[in-house]
This record gives sequence, C-alpha cells and structure tokens, in this order.
Amino acid sequence: MGALFSLLLGSCSGIERSENEKMRRRNCKGEYIYRTQDEYTCAISPPAHTPRAAYPWERTTAKLTKDFFRCKGDSTHAPIDNPADSEQPITDCEGCYRHGLPVIHGQEGVYPILVELLNYVQEKTGKKVIITSGHRCPKHNTYSDPSKENLVSKHQIGAEADFYVQGLEQQPLDIVELLMAYYKETPLYQGDKAFATFHRYERGGARASVKPWFNKEIFIQLFQPEEARDGDNNHPYPYVSIQVRYDRDLKEKVVYQWKKAHLGYPRG
Repeated sequence: MGALFSLLLGSCSGIERSENEKMRRRNCKGEYIYRTQDEYTCAISPPAHTPRAAYPWERTTAKLTKDFFRCKGDSTHAPIDNPADSEQPITDCEGCYRHGLPVIHGQEGVYPILVELLNYVQEKTGKKVIITSGHRCPKHNTYSDPSKENLVSKHQIGAEADFYVQGLEQQPLDIVELLMAYYKETPLYQGDKAFATFHRYERGGARASVKPWFNKEIFIQLFQPEEARDGDNNHPYPYVSIQVRYDRDLKEKVVYQWKKAHLGYPRG
C-alpha cells in the first residue's frame, strides 16, 4: 500500500512540473535588441601584440661560481705535434677530476674579480656567459697553445678568462662596455679614478687587431673570429679575454710566476 502511494505521489509531482514548464513558456516574452554598428557602452582598446613570456629555463641563468672556471683538459684528447720535439707529441692533462684550481688567498678558485665581472655581464644581459677558457694547468696550457708566448699565460694562475655571451656572439664591443660600466656602478670602486678610468693599450705585441683596454685591475682584449685561436677557443665567434693585473686584497701586482703556475694548485 505504501509503495502504491509513493508511486501516485511521484506521478503527481511529475505532472505538476510539466504543467509549470508549459505555463512558464506561455508567459515568456522576448524582444529584439537594436544597436547601430559603431555603438558601444565601454571603450575597447585596439588589440596589441603581447610578447611571449620567457620560459623558466630562459629566465634563469645559473650564477657563475669557481667551478665554471675549471681546467678543460682531458686525457682522451688526441696528442698534437710538438713544435720543439717532433718525436715527443704533446698530450693533454687528465682534467679537473685529477687536479683542482689555483690556491688564491688561501682558497681554491680564481681571482674573485673574474667571477664578479662575468656574473655582472649575465645579470645585465640576461644571457649566458660561455667561459671557453678559465684555469689551465701547465700541461693543458701547453696542449691548448704550445707557442713560447703562451708559456707565461695567466690562465695558469687563475688570473685570466676567455668568454663570449650566448645570443650576443657578434656584439663583443657591447660586452666590453659592460665590463667597464661595472667599475662605475660598483660602490667598492666609485670615486677611484685608477679603477673607473680605462685606457687603450698603445704598445705593440698585442695579438688582437682591436686595441686592448686596461685600468688598474684588469686588461681586456677583444679577439676577432680569425685571431688567437687555440685548443680552448676553437669556435667561430669573437671572444673577450680578461687578465687580472692587480690584486685588490693584497694590494700588489698580479704577475705570472713559475712556482704559482706549477705548484700552486692541488692534484689528486
């Protein structure tokens, strides 16, 4: 009996909803909206192109540390001809896994100004600095460039770095200007003309067609694609080289020394 009552009640409810829907449709009224072609209530700005937002990996440029300057030697590199002894080819070192960076101020690394300058370039450009040559142990230094002039390279004492900027490979002069701007913007150097003022190197002997720049602390060279190619800089781009001239912490000149180059770094 209860089931029958529920069935009748549900049927009545269904009939009632149907009648209500019919009543709603009969009472519905519609009317057209008339509007001229140029009529609008709110001003609409013309569409403008919005550049694509950078992906996370495009926005993030890894901060450079001492590890980016490690020696690029590798024992798997093929021997090269020795200009001094044709019977004894030159072999490469075993790489940074078997030896460390120079010990500077009691710590393993390179001169701090190199790290600071290249991070400044990355920050200002938003692009990645490619360090083609940082520290070179004496063996890799000879393998990269066996010339006599290279025997006293400051790469061996952590006081020189070669690099270019990814995406700005053909704009090395802009990078040089940024390096000089660093000394004008950094509080540590402001007011000191010896650091803030750069001069052009007028003497002979430079390997670059563009005259180098220097201040008290660094020496900047710009090499064109056909200049100063070696084992580390075997690429088609212009590149910039920075040499450290002055140790701002010890307040002394930075010069190549055989002892520093050959004995001043840890080996495994």
